[in-house]
Amino acid sequence: MLKAFTDLNEIVTMKSAHKKDGRNLLPEDLSIIQNAAIVFDENKILWVGETSKFPAQYKNIARSLPGHVLTPQIVDSHTHIVFGGDRAQEYADRLNGTSYEEIAKRGGGILYTMKMTNEASLEDLFKTACERIERLYSYGVGTIEIKSGYGLNFEREYEVSLLIDKLKKKYNHQVRIFNTFLAAHDVPKDFPSSEKYLLEVVIPLLEKLAPLNIINAVDIFHEKNYFNEKDVQLLFDKAASLNIHCKIHADELNDNGGAELAVKYKALSADHLLKVSESGIKSLAQSKTVATLLPGTAFFLGKPLAPARALLDGGAKVAIASDYNPGSCHCDNVLMVASIAAAQLKINQAELWAAITINASAALGYATQGAIIPGMDSRFSLFKTESLSHITYNWGRNFAVNLP
Repeated sequence: MLKAFTDLNEIVTMKSAHKKDGRNLLPEDLSIIQNAAIVFDENKILWVGETSKFPAQYKNIARSLPGHVLTPQIVDSHTHIVFGGDRAQEYADRLNGTSYEEIAKRGGGILYTMKMTNEASLEDLFKTACERIERLYSYGVGTIEIKSGYGLNFEREYEVSLLIDKLKKKYNHQVRIFNTFLAAHDVPKDFPSSEKYLLEVVIPLLEKLAPLNIINAVDIFHEKNYFNEKDVQLLFDKAASLNIHCKIHADELNDNGGAELAVKYKALSADHLLKVSESGIKSLAQSKTVATLLPGTAFFLGKPLAPARALLDGGAKVAIASDYNPGSCHCDNVLMVASIAAAQLKINQAELWAAITINASAALGYATQGAIIPGMDSRFSLFKTESLSHITYNWGRNFAVNLP
């Protein structure tokens, strides 16, 4: 079905950012068209330009939208929204001086959420996940990566992967959902080693899920006292044999060479990177692997932010995601997170918006999404406001509206 909008205050096309592969961006790379118009169908963008140049053959379907701004669809490329319970008390404990690592040692952290997720019914997990997806969608977020990883046993991780696929099918016409297999999120206490857990649970489960063609990528928490380089190699080699993409939680608590590992295995993205080294930055800059920053997590844990400027100046492709989860970032609004973090990350307006559109799309392997140019996917976010600058400026205020 053809649709056309005219008289938009702005269309943020990201045309120049797209030409530059989302790297080394200047403010003008937003490629904003004023008093703009667009023609598209359910799959592709057909035409975009100034309203004064709108093609006559589409005038009978055009809808005038003054006072609105159209952007490429906002993408949240790193979330953990399927979980049971909450960790509000842990957040209070951290404010009172207890470290994330100390909380984990006493049975809190990921292992507590594992307990709550296993105790919850699948119906409740599905219901709460739906509520979270609909809330993200209300912010203008139309593409969401969802990770498993709070079951941490064969049966529940299998069920959660199927549940994410069920969510994907339910929201197919509203939200594009990317299903990431993160059974290697932590090592349950009844396993003596990370390798034993991988060999007895994670890899056999991946082999069971692969023929269903529902898993878009595998992920692993590569960190001291979690999963080591040998574990990453074991899992990523298996994923490669099954033709499944890889992503990695890298260099969050320590510099473990996670960025270099991500590049070695041609991962879609390396996420966190709070402690990434100079060599890791250089590796990412020379690769297609997206450096996904999660500033909300640093805010939530009271840690320094990732070195965004060094990554950007080095030529890396940088995305920003929410990392929405129950323990280390209970904030689901990636646009708000990016807007608040921008000044501290020292990123310009084009770098900010590329980080949640074109580069975030790349972090999920979606090469035809993230710019408003003919031939690209017709995936947009629409805001009822004067300009893009007003969206970024009004932290936490929601201007997003549904496409008519």
